[in-house]
Amino acid sequence: MAQLQLGHQLQLLQGGKDFFPALIQAIDTSVHEVRMETYIFNAFGSGALVAAALERAALRGVKVCLVMDGVGTPALDPHWCSRFQAAGVLWRIFAPMGRFGLLIPSRWRRLHRKLCVVDGQVAFCGGINVLDDFFDPNHGALSLPRLDFAVRVTGPLVQEVHAVLAQFWWRLQAARTAQQIDLPATWLALHQAMALSWPSQPPSPALAGPADGAKSRAALVLRDNLRHRAEIERAYRKAIGEATREIIIANAYFLPGRKLRRSLTHAAQRGVRVRLLLQGRYEYFMQYHAARPVYGVLLAAGVEIHEYSVSFLHAKVAVIDSRWATVGSSNLDPLSLLLAREANVVVEDLAFARELRAQLEHAIEHGGVRVDPKTYADRSWRLRLLDRVAFGLMRMALFLTGNRY
Repeated sequence: MAQLQLGHQLQLLQGGKDFFPALIQAIDTSVHEVRMETYIFNAFGSGALVAAALERAALRGVKVCLVMDGVGTPALDPHWCSRFQAAGVLWRIFAPMGRFGLLIPSRWRRLHRKLCVVDGQVAFCGGINVLDDFFDPNHGALSLPRLDFAVRVTGPLVQEVHAVLAQFWWRLQAARTAQQIDLPATWLALHQAMALSWPSQPPSPALAGPADGAKSRAALVLRDNLRHRAEIERAYRKAIGEATREIIIANAYFLPGRKLRRSLTHAAQRGVRVRLLLQGRYEYFMQYHAARPVYGVLLAAGVEIHEYSVSFLHAKVAVIDSRWATVGSSNLDPLSLLLAREANVVVEDLAFARELRAQLEHAIEHGGVRVDPKTYADRSWRLRLLDRVAFGLMRMALFLTGNRY
């Protein structure tokens, strides 16, 4: 598992109101390179402001590389295709759906990371897509913004983010070149992926930030299908296992496997207060119903479950004992923990953890509805049936991909 390193400066960003201005400011002060990965790139509202910032950077000679997922972003708006091409923004869609879409199980492995690195000096990681807070592609205009978080980081892990994004970009380039049967170019792309060059120009002082006071310990924790298949879940289980007072987890799509469920129930049984803030609004059949069957064992162990219903919950964060925290893209469900490419930042810093805890306390108090164990146990046979059908379909889908959960 990734080791936490000292020497970071961290800024917690809640929602688009914090995230997009910070991201755009970093892009606008870039002098060498901007690399970004996102699941959804929707160039409307705040998303259009991000797209325009990328365009401006490319026009002044900054190398801009953008990767979007083929499910989250099946196609880029033609208007922005033309503008990006004219400006020199380089962009790719990872694993487009093709003719049969998600009917092919291998295509369930998605790019779900939300990462950006600017000039190799500042990085962003979290759960926030390039998508306006008050708009949803499936539900239209939203009356209240989503609850979501990201973190702005300077310090040692920024180089790790740069390496991750650069290697993935070159892998996409190599795969594309190989399809064109250009072996020398493919070899060159693979060689560049293994021997990355770092920014040759000094970073802007606005990006680097002051060195004094950078004492936070942090690490980048990834989930992929090669070297990091279970890193994010292990990080959660280790922190939960060491908890002595309190665990708060906010997660949009919650269907933890047996090991993670045991970690949570054991923590509650040894006297740790465990609170979960989960999605209360109906968004997708599987997301809503597949999670319900695991509520029973958690409630029986004393875990508090609060459902967030004033708006959509999209957060993937946790705070433990007001000292350990994580912010990232990984939900606690099979797609994130077993199939998708994910990225979280894990932090050990009292001030950061306390700030995130305060935000989650506010969300629980003002937007959460606590699930009553008796009401849960007395839910109708129709809801029980739907829950079991969804849970069964989820397990069948995992079986088809060769995973056990």
